[in-house]
Amino acid sequence: MKTFSTLSILLFLTCCSPGTVKSTDGDKSLPNIIILYVDDLGYGDIGEYGATGVLTPNIDRLAREGLKFTDAYSTAATCSPSRYSLLTGRYAFRRNASVLPGDAPLMIPAGSATIASMLQRAGYRTAVVGKWHLGLGDGDLNWNQDIRPGPLEIGFDYAFLLPATGDRVPSVYVENHAVVGLSDEDDPLEISYSDPIGDMPTGLSHPQLLRQGADRQHSDTIVNGISRIGFMDGGDSAHWRDEDFADLFVEKAVAFIEDAGNRNQTADPFFLYFSIFMCPDCRMSALWVPVRWDRVVMP
Repeated sequence: MKTFSTLSILLFLTCCSPGTVKSTDGDKSLPNIIILYVDDLGYGDIGEYGATGVLTPNIDRLAREGLKFTDAYSTAATCSPSRYSLLTGRYAFRRNASVLPGDAPLMIPAGSATIASMLQRAGYRTAVVGKWHLGLGDGDLNWNQDIRPGPLEIGFDYAFLLPATGDRVPSVYVENHAVVGLSDEDDPLEISYSDPIGDMPTGLSHPQLLRQGADRQHSDTIVNGISRIGFMDGGDSAHWRDEDFADLFVEKAVAFIEDAGNRNQTADPFFLYFSIFMCPDCRMSALWVPVRWDRVVMP
């Protein structure tokens, strides 16, 4: 992978990397920009900020060679509102923002100004990889057809998403406008946040199928031995495995960065919004993953 000299800024963790592309005035290089946005990441969970139980040498290098912030503020302490504010620069509660169910419509209106759309207009290639949780569609979404509006309608050129959260249905990935791996031979994928649907087992009806227990809120449809919030049916070929989250999201993020660097020496600069979560959201202890995120910025 190409080496980027890098500036790091802590939001939950934000990194900016000067690239090789010249700005319009010809005097300065436009920076490549990576935002690592992490739910439930503690201040001391990264090496440069005091972690001793896990090594994050590449992220630590960003802090040492760039700009390290030690004081930061957020507009919200929860998933959807904080993401809305980060991407739009607006106070989320002016839109009555809340933690969204997995079948919510897109919270950011299509065509709105966002970090991604601003950078896209400036010539950047833009991508989001990881947890989205800002809604998809217009409120009447058919998961078996084109899924829009979504990230591509608010400034992103590429998206590989966990649509809501690790503990909510739909338990599938979405790439650009489609569910990944959804087969025409599958039963149609259906989602409900009101009443049970289909015949997939739930944590309450089939607790013997669980790999670990859950509270009542997280005891709806079982996918991969984990009960979720919400009900889901069909789409068997597209169901995720929680164990794959960390490596798969890193693989997609690194592929986007490498593609941007390999196009040619005068390629457009890139913006990557890499949004992920710590273990409390996925409820599987093997997925505590700062070490895998560190690969996103490997030299």
